[in-house]
Amino acid sequence: MKSVKVGLLGLGTVGGATVSVLQRNAEEIQRRAGRGIEIAIAAARDVSKPYSFDTSSIELSTDLQVVVDHPDVDVVVELIGGTDAALELVLQAIDNGKHVVTANKALIAKHGNEIFAAAQDKGVMVVFEAAVAGGIPIIKAIREGLAGNQIEWLAGIINGTGNFILTEMRDNGSDFADVLAEAQRLGYAEADPTFDVEGIDAAHKLTILASIAFGIPLQFEKCYTEGIGHITRDDVEYAEALGYRIKHLGVARRTEKGIELRVHPTMIPERCLIANVDGVMNAVLVKGDAVGPTLYYGAGAGGEPTASAVVADLVDVARMLTANPENRVPHLAFQPDGLADIPVLPIEEIETAYYLRMGVSDKPGVLAEVIRILAGQGIGIEVMLQKEPNDDALTVPVIIISHCVCEGQMDAAIGRIEALDAIQGKVTRIRLETLDA
Repeated sequence: MKSVKVGLLGLGTVGGATVSVLQRNAEEIQRRAGRGIEIAIAAARDVSKPYSFDTSSIELSTDLQVVVDHPDVDVVVELIGGTDAALELVLQAIDNGKHVVTANKALIAKHGNEIFAAAQDKGVMVVFEAAVAGGIPIIKAIREGLAGNQIEWLAGIINGTGNFILTEMRDNGSDFADVLAEAQRLGYAEADPTFDVEGIDAAHKLTILASIAFGIPLQFEKCYTEGIGHITRDDVEYAEALGYRIKHLGVARRTEKGIELRVHPTMIPERCLIANVDGVMNAVLVKGDAVGPTLYYGAGAGGEPTASAVVADLVDVARMLTANPENRVPHLAFQPDGLADIPVLPIEEIETAYYLRMGVSDKPGVLAEVIRILAGQGIGIEVMLQKEPNDDALTVPVIIISHCVCEGQMDAAIGRIEALDAIQGKVTRIRLETLDA
């Protein structure tokens, strides 16, 4: 049977690893796919440098457009990142009748609805397993393996950089800034780490997972996003003392009112399996009504782990090349006319428990006033701790764990607490999830 010809956009870390995996495992891949998969042409900024893989059978070009227009190419693999040029190239490839494999989470999260509509019109496939959680086959698991379930919620550590920082803060008692610098030195964080530490990267991935889990259109702009820069080593230590760990989670939940879609630091019980996922590793916990909770763990980034997902997508395309487009697995798990118009809730309407830390003047009556404010907003208290005074001996750290409450009520309570003369600075708030522990 004729081999599948691939045009590769990008020969960086993932692109080079994709070529290596295809060449190294060519026989195994052909046995799985039923036909060979070969790189016909690849484009990169510099094609004159030496590569660690064999390029003798690959046409090399510095022109990305040549790849998407190449007459022999069946599948275009987009690995250049970004959204502007990538969107233009992907849409052109689709218009040319070529299938597309991409690892670009920002592209799918922000422009996936447009891309999938174009692919539907042309009868081609767009597959994107590598866009979320690197080598973990989480998209295939939700889209196909859990197709008999109604997904109730999912929660994921889907950014390795943030997880590395919080792990180091816990294990070594380090400050955020020091661990961030170490992550940059080790290559886990970019020179500009905003996408990682502010949660934008995780929000791209969560948007995709939520769409597949709940059958809703991609709605990145409605995902609440909060970073980890305000988390202190004191917060990490207090959480540990209370039996919790702080993780930067993406959480998506189906409720009677709509879909919760949020990325933020989260306290979770240390007995949860996902609480023990450390370093740069990723993990996604998915709760289905029939199967119950399921956990998916592995490398969330890196050349070969991500290439593993890219090649798996190429195998899927090779298997389905001759299938009627109507019989293929839908891009977002649900048939295009089956996507639901379920609202994504604003953060003010979500309900969860909270960890609060505040600096309180060491004088009588202050805690009673704080309790009165919380009670006035209908907020119950599960735990209240008063820690040793700060170095200035003028303020005492007070830790409160609340019962489950609407975020809007907590917003109002925190605003009134911060307005008290006896409260120094801002109240630190970390949402708390038990994840059915």
